[in-house]
Amino acid sequence: MRTTNMLERQNQELKRRTRVVRVFPHEQSLLRLIAALLMETNQEWMGRIYLRMEEEPEAATEAIAAAA
Repeated sequence: MRTTNMLERQNQELKRRTRVVRVFPHEQSLLRLIAALLMETNQEWMGRIYLRMEEEPEAATEAIAAAA
């Protein structure tokens, strides 16, 4: 559910930023603006861990030691 909220928020932000400009001279300028905003967001999100699928190394070794 968190991912959906993040994507919805990102879409709202793109709409807000494109409404400020109002009229784009051509489609490429719109795509350039959106691409720049998405690259900026991607750089921010790369530093965060939202979902980790593998186990922590310490937890795995503790589980093995406890089983022995």
